[in-house]
Amino acid sequence: MAMETPREREIAAEDSIKVVCRFRPLNDSEEKAGSKFIVKFPAGGDENCISIGGKVYLFDKVFKPNATQDKVYNEAAKSIVTDVLAGYNGTIFAYGQTSSGKTHTMEGVIGDPNKQGIIPRIVNDIFNHIYGMEENLEFHIKVSYFEIYMDKIRDLLDVSKVNLSVHEDKNRVPFVKGATERFVSSPEEVFEVIEEGKSNRHIAVTNMNEHSSRSHSVFLINVKQENLENQKKLSGKLYLVDLAGSEKVSKTGAEGTVLDEAKNINKSLSALGNVISALADGNKTHIPYRDSKLTRILQESLGGNARTTIIICCSPASFNESETKSTLDFGKRAKTIKNVVCVNEELTAEEWKRRYEREKEKAARYKGKVDKLEAELSRWRQGETVKPEEQVSLVEGPDVTTPINVPVEGKLDDSPMPATPGGGLMIGSLSNEERQKLEEERERLYQQLDDKDEEINQQSQYVEKLKEQMEEQEELIASARRDYEQLQQEMNRIQQENESAKEEVKEVLQALEELAVNYDQKSQEVELKNKEQESMAEELLAKQVALNNTASELQQLRDMSAHQRKRIAEMLANFLKDLGEIGVAIGGESNENLKIAPPESNGKLEEEFTVARLFISKMKSEVKNLVQRCQGLESFQVDCNKKVSEYEKDLAESRLLISQHEARMQTLTESMKEADARKRALEEDVDALREECAKLKAAEQVQAVTNKEKAEEKEAATKMRVALEEQMDQLRDAHQKQVAALRDELSEKQELISELKDLNQKFTLAHQQMQADYERLKQEEANKSVKLQELVLLNERREQARKDLKGLEDTVAKELQTLHNLRKLFVQDLQTRIKKTISAEDNEDDGGSLAQKQKISFLENNLDQLTKVHKQLVRDNADLRCELPKLEKRLRATMERIKALETALRDAKEGAMRDRKRYQYEVDRIKEAVRQKNLARRGPSAQIAKPIRAGQHHLSNVNAIRTGNRGKK
Repeated sequence: MAMETPREREIAAEDSIKVVCRFRPLNDSEEKAGSKFIVKFPAGGDENCISIGGKVYLFDKVFKPNATQDKVYNEAAKSIVTDVLAGYNGTIFAYGQTSSGKTHTMEGVIGDPNKQGIIPRIVNDIFNHIYGMEENLEFHIKVSYFEIYMDKIRDLLDVSKVNLSVHEDKNRVPFVKGATERFVSSPEEVFEVIEEGKSNRHIAVTNMNEHSSRSHSVFLINVKQENLENQKKLSGKLYLVDLAGSEKVSKTGAEGTVLDEAKNINKSLSALGNVISALADGNKTHIPYRDSKLTRILQESLGGNARTTIIICCSPASFNESETKSTLDFGKRAKTIKNVVCVNEELTAEEWKRRYEREKEKAARYKGKVDKLEAELSRWRQGETVKPEEQVSLVEGPDVTTPINVPVEGKLDDSPMPATPGGGLMIGSLSNEERQKLEEERERLYQQLDDKDEEINQQSQYVEKLKEQMEEQEELIASARRDYEQLQQEMNRIQQENESAKEEVKEVLQALEELAVNYDQKSQEVELKNKEQESMAEELLAKQVALNNTASELQQLRDMSAHQRKRIAEMLANFLKDLGEIGVAIGGESNENLKIAPPESNGKLEEEFTVARLFISKMKSEVKNLVQRCQGLESFQVDCNKKVSEYEKDLAESRLLISQHEARMQTLTESMKEADARKRALEEDVDALREECAKLKAAEQVQAVTNKEKAEEKEAATKMRVALEEQMDQLRDAHQKQVAALRDELSEKQELISELKDLNQKFTLAHQQMQADYERLKQEEANKSVKLQELVLLNERREQARKDLKGLEDTVAKELQTLHNLRKLFVQDLQTRIKKTISAEDNEDDGGSLAQKQKISFLENNLDQLTKVHKQLVRDNADLRCELPKLEKRLRATMERIKALETALRDAKEGAMRDRKRYQYEVDRIKEAVRQKNLARRGPSAQIAKPIRAGQHHLSNVNAIRTGNRGKK
């Protein structure tokens, strides 16, 4: 940020905010809805006023719907380019309702010469101005692009930065902390940044606009320039803001997330309106900049150090009349705001010195004039008359617009050295020596001031770095604590669920035990009921015999029920046939003795039901036998599995021993190879010695033939031969000893190898035996598996037979009901016939009729009792049959619940372990990130910027662009 001097702030000029108004044409939806063009423009060439509904609004410029993008830019925004390059701050933002053309005005179609908006045109103009300026100017341009979405600042160039904060620098100027800054050196690079940011911006579809901006976008261009000759530095910031449109929910049809976005947009725009209203009302002392992030960022643009242009975009349709009037009122209030604009200049020490000398001379001149005025005033007070030519002229007095704080009372002549450079004696009253001392003291003070400023800057930078490090460390610690607390809560929750699951399993086990006890009780009750049923069946058989005896007396009535009896007999025959097939399917050949011929048409019903009960009891016994056999086979299979596991363990141990012995045999073979090598080496040595002896003997013979006369030499040769023979004898003895030792060692190794071969053979046989046992056990296990599958199939057949039996019981119950109805019909018919007989035989004696009535009543009572007993037996049997599947179903459901709970418990444990590993991994990652950041902070490296030289085009003179480290991304 360029520094501003207090003097520059004093001479800063006030500048009103520039407000221009642009109307778009009617769109297709407004034309289809029949909206009218309600805006009226002046008839003459005046283009700064507008009237709507009889009210006139004045602005700096008003653009009609047919205004081109080029015209809007030239008259609204082009002048701000030179201001920014001259060291001023600038702001351009578009305001208006949704679908009023703000984004079209600010951005347009980038790359299209006719349709591109203010931002691409201003970027091209900035670089064109730079290329046409003096060559001794060097520029550094960096851009930032962020949006305010849901009252949170999101960096559009780095999507990981989602909630940036607004801070103030040392000059109390707000800035977005942490926003990505990219150095650019050409318009193409700027457009790449814009396209990258636009792809990350939030948009949505509403009833008013197909591509409605759901956030305020801010594109910041920061231009720093340096004069390489006089080291003069200027800086300017240009804010290009595309506000989201204010909208009514009833018109846009927003709902859900889009509705929340609309609420936040309207809230921030309302805060902007409050700030402008407070600035327009000069009496208010508090300006609510901090009500929203938008007004906080635009604090310097509204009433601060910036040249601001507001483009209010409006719709001319009658459908949007209220929104258009509100927008025009907003622009009218903004037109009254005054900004205090000054150049952002960073002066060098020489410039400060020149300004100091200039101000010092001005102060001395003013002091002399004040002295003259005081002298004239004293003369006037003494009553003298001062002639006009002697009066002090006030024409060249100090400028009222630039007041200078100069002390006029008291003199500093008695001070040898002024405390400040501007409050000393007049230059003209000092001698050369004093002037030289004053200059030296001033130079020394300037040097001290520069050193102190440099030290203060370094310390402040170091403090800022330390603060940032502390904040980051605190954030990391806080995030780690939050993660730890979350994981701790998750672990507690999982432990609680684990405890509750354990309690639930305990309850289920208790319920299972209770079910088992209840099942035993029900089984006992079933057995008792079966016994009672058998006794009742015997009674029923006796009653049936009595009934058959009475049936002989009612032979004349059997003809009527012959057809019904025949039908019943056929049905019972089919029933017995089905029962016989079921018995054969369950019991096999053992049930052949139960097969009986179908009952005759005049057979007894009691015997038929007795046969059915026998079949059922036999089927029960067969089912129990099958269940016992299944349990026995399962236990036998468990024993076989245990034996197979034991055999596998023994087989593994035997394999280990075999591998050990094979390794030992390999080592012995290697030792034998080494012994053979040693033997071969010794044999080669012996052969070499023998060759040497032969050579010596040949030499001796030659010497004996040729040198017979040399006795002394012969004696010497004899001595030598004796010595050699003795040496050969010694070597021969040693060789024989070594050969004997090696032979002994070979014999021992051979014996050891034979023993190992025997042992290996033994283990091989044992291994083969165990392999055969293993194969046999595998075969037995396969056979048992086949048997088990057969038993499972038999069990399934048994279940199917049970279901079929239940269906048959239902059928029997229906047929018994039919039989009962027939009996009722039979009794009714009998009663009617008896009544007819009684009425026909009125003349007979009373004794016969009384006996016949008693017989009939006795038969009816017996028949009713038999019917009741039979119904009760059928009902009890059906209840027991219905209760048994329910209990089995409950048992299966309980077992499935237990399995599900065990699976959930196991999954919970595994999830807890995974969460713990993930937590450990996150902690390690955070530690590594902290360590890397600490390492990065220890040695900060300079960032490379791309400065731009004025007067050089980036395409023609690429080599003129040199790198520097004057800025930091």
